[in-house]
Amino acid sequence: MPFFVCCVLLTKAQPQHIGNFIVKENLTQNGKLAIIAVDSAEQPLETINGTFVFNLNGFEQDLAFHDGVAVVKHPLASSTFVFFKHKNQESSVGKLYYIYKSDQALKPFKINGLLLLIIPGAFLLVGYLFKRFLTVLVILAIIYGYFHYAKGLDFSKIVESIFAGIKGFV
Repeated sequence: MPFFVCCVLLTKAQPQHIGNFIVKENLTQNGKLAIIAVDSAEQPLETINGTFVFNLNGFEQDLAFHDGVAVVKHPLASSTFVFFKHKNQESSVGKLYYIYKSDQALKPFKINGLLLLIIPGAFLLVGYLFKRFLTVLVILAIIYGYFHYAKGLDFSKIVESIFAGIKGFV
């Protein structure tokens, strides 16, 4: 008996924390989302039980986890973007999802935050290169126009000269 009491007093309760999670549709398909606590390999953590605070698009909700799964209280009315955020004592975890709602089911698609930076950057780069290309094209057109009207240079002569150069190179 004293050994049992010593063991109980010396053991600490390990605090539960959610370091990672995924979002899926609730199994009952009632338009509600389920948040599943997972480890770094995205395997469900069935040992997570209790109430944890999550922010959903800035609205704070207490979610009750049972065997690693919690169900969001309110169903979704339409397709939407949802940012899920959970804060532990050590760190916080936030993920952006696009939830597509069809007549039969909800389909969550995780959106990588890096894509939100890369895609607009790529559009800006293409626009910048296109602007440069147009600038070079306009300058070349002005030069061609000058040589065409003032010096008698014809576009067909330019093309023939290019083909002759290619034949001599090959």
